Amino acid sequence: MKSLLLLLAAGAVVLPAAAQQTEQAPEDQPARYLLGVSVADRPEYDGASTRQTKIRPLWAVQWGRWRISTSGGSALLGFGRDGAGAGASTLLIDRSRLRLGLSLRVDSGRSSGDASTTQGLPDVKRTLRARLYANYSLAPDWNLSANLSQDLLGRKGGLTAGVDLGWRFYRSATLEWAAGAGLSAGNAQNLRSYFGVPESAVASSGKPAYEPGGGLRDLHAGVSFTRSLSKHWFAFGGVGANQLLGPVADSPLVQQRNGSYANLGLAWRN
Repeated sequence: MKSLLLLLAAGAVVLPAAAQQTEQAPEDQPARYLLGVSVADRPEYDGASTRQTKIRPLWAVQWGRWRISTSGGSALLGFGRDGAGAGASTLLIDRSRLRLGLSLRVDSGRSSGDASTTQGLPDVKRTLRARLYANYSLAPDWNLSANLSQDLLGRKGGLTAGVDLGWRFYRSATLEWAAGAGLSAGNAQNLRSYFGVPESAVASSGKPAYEPGGGLRDLHAGVSFTRSLSKHWFAFGGVGANQLLGPVADSPLVQQRNGSYANLGLAWRN
């Protein structure tokens, strides 16, 4: 509840400034949209030794300051600098160096049957999350971003937070390369839901009881590219790695503390 109040208070502080900023935004901008598909290889979950490869559609739509997108679609449409993420979002402040916004998305939670190591554990129910995000341009090709995401329905999703530093180290008319690194964290409710083992599930899961407190989740870094193929078509991809930290790394659900991912895709944007 305290985390939700903090999000609401932050929104109340920035809304007056947002109203002033909105007056400056053109209302007759045409809608922008993107459609694509990507294939990604990554662990079943953070800390799993088993990997999975999935093909997923992605899309994003923007009307003025309002956007709706899948995970990854927002950044590919050109919103990567503000870190809105998946779901429905709007910019409250949009200045040359500072962007701040709010977004809502459905969090699918976790089913105990998602992986062999989580069988017998309580499910984490689907919920609605609010995300407050901000980005500050340190230099033309350097950006610092931060976010705070809260479970609004009280379904044990808890609060998560993150901070990332991004660097676009190469750009030409048809090719762009970028790199980034960051830290993520969660409160006690979030880490207990996803990495804890309650006493009531010891027998059914075969895992020892574990009740983590809040703390860091991981340190992550990656490199990505975007390559224009024509006026509307482009290819994209990236590789990255993470290192689990703090109470997450000590969880009995974690089979390995480091992981990696790779993805490649094709998309069309207007």
